[in-house]
Amino acid sequence: MPLDTSPEALAEELLGRSFEDLDESEQRALQRVASSKIELDDDEHEFINVKLGDRVADRVARVGGSWGFIIVFGCVLFGWMLINSAEGQRLGTVWDPYPYVFLNLMLSTVAAFQAPVIMMSQNREAKKDRISNRHDYEVNLRTTVELLKLHRKMDVLIARMSRFEQRAEPVISNAVDEANNKAD
Repeated sequence: MPLDTSPEALAEELLGRSFEDLDESEQRALQRVASSKIELDDDEHEFINVKLGDRVADRVARVGGSWGFIIVFGCVLFGWMLINSAEGQRLGTVWDPYPYVFLNLMLSTVAAFQAPVIMMSQNREAKKDRISNRHDYEVNLRTTVELLKLHRKMDVLIARMSRFEQRAEPVISNAVDEANNKAD
């Protein structure tokens, strides 16, 4: 018996629930599994057409979250404090004496801009992860459907082999008996 691959039948076979009882994302996944066409959802189209702001946010997050950035930024801070310390006063290069008010203003400004940009990038990564998880789920459903189809085919083959064995058994038994009779 071939497997019914309609979304309604797959819902019952794979998930043990009626199609109407499933949430929207599960219904969409089963519809995609049942379909032979490959379609992209709106959120997948969004990732194909990445905007400049999104690329900048990803780049800022990639750079701002690296050890290279931390080391360079630490060196800049150390240099700033060194130049504006007592040693810098002897050289006459002090523009932001201790307690480094201008440095605090600069750090606050960098943090004020960098934090939301990094959060935008993290939101995009989370959305990518959700799409990837949805694809994995659909692949798993497709694999399960194919395994069920193979299982059904194997059941048919086993049933045929059993019928063949039942029909062949008397013929083989008679042939063995005849051979034994001739041997005597």
